[in-house]
Formats: sequence, structure tokens, C-alpha cells
Amino acid sequence: MASDELPATYRDLLERPLFAHLATVRPDGSPQSSVMWFGWDGSRIRMTHTKTRQKFANLAVEPRVALSIVDPEDPYRFLEVRGVVESIEDDDAQASFYRQLQARYGRDGAVSGQSVRVVITVRPESFVAVRGGKVVPG
Repeated sequence: MASDELPATYRDLLERPLFAHLATVRPDGSPQSSVMWFGWDGSRIRMTHTKTRQKFANLAVEPRVALSIVDPEDPYRFLEVRGVVESIEDDDAQASFYRQLQARYGRDGAVSGQSVRVVITVRPESFVAVRGGKVVPG
């Protein structure tokens, strides 16, 4: 069962530099899933993407998304976040948000698609915490 509150025992999955599987809906109604870097500020999830990819087009048509984040130490423990895209804004000329995520994930180097890079902000609406195949009460 989904909860509108993030279970405290699952907060670490948002705070650690783990990969999120982001699911969106394509304009034809079919699903699309992509592995994404993300940042968590305690209330919102932020990701970076470009305006030239399918994921961006998907979000323009349908702003509802779901993210799944797996605990690498226990793959039977994961968190699903269901939410809505609250905003999509251009990253600045230096791609500062992308560079923040690079640092979070221990990477460095050139920024691909820097001139068309955006910051996607997701407002979580519900959380589903799972351990060992069972939903953990919120």
C-alpha cells in the first residue's frame, strides 16, 4: 500500500548516490523506463535531461512519473516513488546542476548536451517501500 509519507527507514535510498529507474508514459501510451542520476533535497527529486530526447517529449504530454530505487546491498529492499513533474527549467550556461550530480556520483568530465540541458523537479505524491517482497507500512 502506498503512503504519502516517506518511511524514515527508506530515506537513505534517496540520500545515497544510487540509480533510479524513471518510468514515463510515451505519447502513444506505452511505458518507457530509463536509469537516471538524481538529487534529493528532503522534499523534491531533481534530475537532469536534455530537450532533444524522448523522455523530455514524454513529460510534456504526461507529467506523472514513477521512480524505483533499489538498495544495492539488499536487492529485495527498494523504494518506489510516484509523483508528478512540478517544473522543467533550463540548466544554467555552465550546466551547474548536471555538474552537481556528476560530483554526487563521483564522475567528472564534459557535459553532453550542455546547451539543451534541463533540470526536472518531481514532487512525490506517494511512496511504496518494499522489503523481501512485502510492502512495508508507512
